Amino acid sequence: MCNHDKKTQSNPQQRGIALEHGQAHAQDHSNWSRRTFLRQIGVAGTASFLLGKTPLMAITSSPLAMALSSAMTEDRILVLIRLKGGNDGLNTIIPLFDYGTYQSGRADIAIPQNEVINLTGELGMPNTMGALENMWLDGQMKLVNNVGYEDHNLSHFRSTDIWSAAVDADQQASSGWLGRMLGEQFPDFLTDPPAEPPAIQMGSAGNLVFNNLDGFDMSLNVANPDQLYDIAQTGQLYDPLAVPECHYGEQLSYLRSVANNTFRYAEVVAEAFDQGSNSVEYDNGGIAEQLALVARMIRGGLGTKLYMVVHDGFDTHANQGNNHPQLMNQLARAVQAFHEDLSNGGHGQRVLSMTFSEFGRRIEQNASGGTDHGAAAPLLMFGEGLNGNGSLGGLPNLQEVDQNGNLQYTVDFRQIYATVLEQWLCIDPTLVDQVMGESFERLSGLGLTCNAVSTWTPPDNAKVNLQAYYQSGQLVINYELPTASPVDITLYNMLGQPMKTVFQGYQMGGVQRMSLPLSDIGWAAGIYVCTLRVGNKQYSKRISLVR
Repeated sequence: MCNHDKKTQSNPQQRGIALEHGQAHAQDHSNWSRRTFLRQIGVAGTASFLLGKTPLMAITSSPLAMALSSAMTEDRILVLIRLKGGNDGLNTIIPLFDYGTYQSGRADIAIPQNEVINLTGELGMPNTMGALENMWLDGQMKLVNNVGYEDHNLSHFRSTDIWSAAVDADQQASSGWLGRMLGEQFPDFLTDPPAEPPAIQMGSAGNLVFNNLDGFDMSLNVANPDQLYDIAQTGQLYDPLAVPECHYGEQLSYLRSVANNTFRYAEVVAEAFDQGSNSVEYDNGGIAEQLALVARMIRGGLGTKLYMVVHDGFDTHANQGNNHPQLMNQLARAVQAFHEDLSNGGHGQRVLSMTFSEFGRRIEQNASGGTDHGAAAPLLMFGEGLNGNGSLGGLPNLQEVDQNGNLQYTVDFRQIYATVLEQWLCIDPTLVDQVMGESFERLSGLGLTCNAVSTWTPPDNAKVNLQAYYQSGQLVINYELPTASPVDITLYNMLGQPMKTVFQGYQMGGVQRMSLPLSDIGWAAGIYVCTLRVGNKQYSKRISLVR
């Protein structure tokens, strides 16, 4: 791990958080951009297609679809708005209660008091966000202040993973909070995807948030919008088997398989896009275009429950006085148009949107007229379901900062995740705690109410715990049966074609282990799926075979 990724407390002069850190700063951006690129082209299991002019990723085969359809009788939708780069919270929500301290640290970039819209008497927002004023007055906007986590990491690369995985700063994880949700809700997502994408991401490549416990990225890719209907008719564009027998051939096979699977959603998404329309005028490009597409698909009847859009450009180390107001103006105008559009179509009560960013910025401006990587920052929430405006999390304390001059957090971001899952999406609280890894205190005061009655019960798969992997020339399959049961184990390629029946018969309860020499299989290197049927239940694991 490079110095830029070490925790703040152990490295008070953490390199890379400021523009002047030169190579360390550039390296963090390089690592960040490289992985984003790899995920976007599909190396990590993601891919994108263009709807209109905007890249789009769809989570396929999601167990969350089952949970949402069974637990959410009110058909609610969550839209995540990622402010990529680390949004400056102090120039987003202005600390009017301690304006002197705020201004003294930001001689060149502080928002003048006569350009601030007073929200609570103690907090305000800049005039550039004026498009949101009526939403606040109408009770459709809330603030959660001081959001962060313990021992905040100031690397884009690492902090993005922490927010996506929903883990402690010193924990490494290959799964994301939504990916774990998917795995718990639908253990057979590889072979039995839903008819509609349960989640859609637009604007950039996917990230760790959609990885299940196996590290499998559950977001998929379509490359070209002009091919949507052709792809939907043929069901396949690439041959995943016609590849070289090497590591790169394995990756290519996987990418082709992922792309083929994505096409199953081409027709349903295109149909919603064609049937929907926008009732308001949006700005061109960027976050506005993304939210316009989300609104159009919701109005077009797409059954997707989760969306993520990305607003980029918030790494404001320099010239923040010009750049940040433009970014916030774009955000405010897009959010206002989006919720007005939904309300006009009768969907206003169904949709909650919220912002998040990997970190905030320092209180003190730097020598380049910007701000460097910080810690705690506000999170904004929008929608008619909030039932009134308000501010949660207390006021930011500009006097008692950490050793690096950063605001200290009072609200763990995972509290917000857990609260939204339970109180907005109506997910069973036991499942919420299971996905989050522990029970986080729910926030009071958001105004969210869940009137739906959850009918979801955790699947009885804790003792099954299917494991399937390649090791030392052997295909190893392990599982545990809770009771004596009929068992069927079949291996499939990524096209869903059965390749070999490993076992079919009756087994006693307990731990089961088996291995097959790869020579007995005779397959080329590539990605395969091991499916275990126990009675009327089915479980699947992805296997990478390397020759």
